[in-house]
Amino acid sequence: MRASIDTGGTFTDFVYLENGILKYKKVFSTPKDPSKAILEVLYQVNKNLDVLIHGSTVGTNAFLERKGAKIAFITTSGFEDLLFIGRQARPKLYDFFVEKPRPFVLRENCYGVKERISAKGEIIRPLKTSEIKRILKRLKENPVDSVAVCFINSYLNPVHELKIKKELSLLGIPISISFEVLPEFREFERASTTAINAYLLPVMGNYLKKLKKGLPEVKLYIQQSNGGWMTVEEAEKFASHTILSGPAGGVSGAFILAKIFNKSKVISFDMGGTSTDVCLIDERIPFTKEYILDGFPLSIPVIDIHTVGAGGGSIAYVDLGGVLKVGPESAGADPGPACYGKSLIPTVTDANLVLGRLLPDAFLGGKFKLRKERALKAISLLSQKLGLSVEETALGIIRIANTIMSRALRRVSIERGHNPKDFALICFGGAGGLHACSLSKELGIKEIIIPKFAGTFSAFGLLFSPPLKDFSQTVWLEAKENKKLLNEIERLKNSALSYMKNLGFELDNLLFEVFLDMRYKGQGFELTIPYSEDYIEAFEKEHEKQFGYKVSQFPIEVVTLRVRVKGKLFEDNWRIEKEENFYPPFRTKIFTEKGWIEVPVIDWNSLKIGEKLKGPALIVEKFTTLWVEEDFQVKVDDNYTLRLLDYESDRVRNF
Repeated sequence: MRASIDTGGTFTDFVYLENGILKYKKVFSTPKDPSKAILEVLYQVNKNLDVLIHGSTVGTNAFLERKGAKIAFITTSGFEDLLFIGRQARPKLYDFFVEKPRPFVLRENCYGVKERISAKGEIIRPLKTSEIKRILKRLKENPVDSVAVCFINSYLNPVHELKIKKELSLLGIPISISFEVLPEFREFERASTTAINAYLLPVMGNYLKKLKKGLPEVKLYIQQSNGGWMTVEEAEKFASHTILSGPAGGVSGAFILAKIFNKSKVISFDMGGTSTDVCLIDERIPFTKEYILDGFPLSIPVIDIHTVGAGGGSIAYVDLGGVLKVGPESAGADPGPACYGKSLIPTVTDANLVLGRLLPDAFLGGKFKLRKERALKAISLLSQKLGLSVEETALGIIRIANTIMSRALRRVSIERGHNPKDFALICFGGAGGLHACSLSKELGIKEIIIPKFAGTFSAFGLLFSPPLKDFSQTVWLEAKENKKLLNEIERLKNSALSYMKNLGFELDNLLFEVFLDMRYKGQGFELTIPYSEDYIEAFEKEHEKQFGYKVSQFPIEVVTLRVRVKGKLFEDNWRIEKEENFYPPFRTKIFTEKGWIEVPVIDWNSLKIGEKLKGPALIVEKFTTLWVEEDFQVKVDDNYTLRLLDYESDRVRNF
């Protein structure tokens, strides 16, 4: 049996296939030790697992909270301050009080080594054994948990990095060298990515050892930020690749669902307990190598996901100026929203409960009852400060959360030249269904697709993800030098094949994708283009699409070559069995902009494929609730997936 687990900030989601039937469960996360929730849900299911694919937030949380390892950063002499100087770009140009991101390595643990490789890869100054001994002595006097090594121009010639790694391995601690982590030019990005990897390795390693100990008979794989999984051994070596592990699964799932419904243009909308992740998919999943992790570049290929701090657990508060605000801080799983019974922290979940959009005894399949009286009390504390009723305050919290999420959707669509009307919204995450209709009306999106297992959808994406590994190498070639380019592609492909063979993969099952980082000569940025026979023309078309012009006859260069090795997808023949109703049909009152209205409550399990109904209505499932607003029609499609159509979406809207 194959299964997948996505550990989030509030809930841990479990999805598994049993005889072709997709099943799923959800439990509260255990932030102090995520493995506890994983072992708990496996104990509840009580099945003999063969394969487990795990999406983890351990690395992300460790970095954001600065709870990673004590590391040493070793670089070429004169570049010891590389991680502190960074680039000249400022996040806020006119803010005198802007603060630089918190460092994750101490200055006294940054060491310079006398060595030098030229910009052509030639050895200008050899690395002497005496220099390595000096560093070893310093590290023994000031012990660290992990080491990051990034020498200037080592991406062209790694001889010095490999030499120092061999000697430092005597310390018995993880060593990350930039040539293995990111063999590309731009020393700050390369140094930052290598240092982040070193910072997370001990934390990730300890977590995975604990997890493997609890699952001795299971083949364990870890989801990467690029949408595919890797072996545990790889995760223990490249911890930085797990940063967007869970959200990447959600986008992969959205891509799978889009193909099922013959949609080439979709926007994935994942609203969980802590944050909301959105991604625009136009024919293919978008990737970026310019991801910023809490102020530091992480220049590995990751799915281009935009995240905002607006989830069900996002905290609402009144600032010093008397303005109501929401997030980005979250109440998480513990203590959680006020309605969980452990606090009086007002959150988006509490607001939905006060407005009647969440039903107290329909949460987590009725196994966890929400305490509405605590939600009312928490929001009343805010309403007194604002001079509004409790219901008006709760509605204000929802509007603000919707505004934050609407900005995220605009960011990946309108701001990048896409019209949201051309896209369907694939909505998932436990809280997504409560906000989807409002957001689609705001942006003019005509269709919403919500799977029955929306509350555990990211874990579904993990379940059908392939093994995947990215390889890259800066090559510095003129684009017209096609013969040299083909030779470099073949060389990198052979290196990738050899690497995957050593990991135990069957080479016949591997697929290759080749990408080129290209630019007009002299530009300070590149565009990543899929390799084809007319790659030069493809680059010029993409340049014109993104920037409005192309420069004919101007020299073009290929800066970096990328090869993606992907295993074949798991068989995706799955279906959902109809379950027994867990919630009785009745009518309830919901507070809207028009005041209190009465709407029917419908158990998702009572719906039949092909059935149609109109809003307003509340559709409840074990792990999610869908608030269908007026003007929306719902159609029940295959596997009880709901498709919502807004017949008023053609009216003119203000973007």
